[in-house]
Amino acid sequence: MAGSEYKATVKWAGDEFFIGTTPRGYSQAIDVKGDRHSAPNPVELLLVSVAGCTAADVISILQKKRQDIAAYDVVVTGTRSEEHPRKFETFHINHIVHGRDVSEKAVADAVALSDTKYCSVAATVRPTARITTSFEIVNVP
Repeated sequence: MAGSEYKATVKWAGDEFFIGTTPRGYSQAIDVKGDRHSAPNPVELLLVSVAGCTAADVISILQKKRQDIAAYDVVVTGTRSEEHPRKFETFHINHIVHGRDVSEKAVADAVALSDTKYCSVAATVRPTARITTSFEIVNVP
């Protein structure tokens, strides 16, 4: 059974710039010139993709569990091999939930569901990289 097909494009814009266009038509500059730092490079975008995918899952689950969330951040770190192709070997995803009387069990369950069931980006990189997760709850008045 065939899955859904997605199509993105990347066009060379000269001087080590590329323009990526998502399947829904959004454009993103990509800068691969090492010292210029004017746009994200593909490796940085992968980190953001991992964080964004799990963040969407976790916040949705917490809202369904009626948790009073004031702010939510995801910090993802990755380690890469020193040898080419310098693939990611590990990712660590830390969820930081700010809220009022947030249930530790609700956060733990939401993170686990995202990690094991819902996050397609994590599922895609998991065969070649080890993923660990953690979370913090910051109580706000």
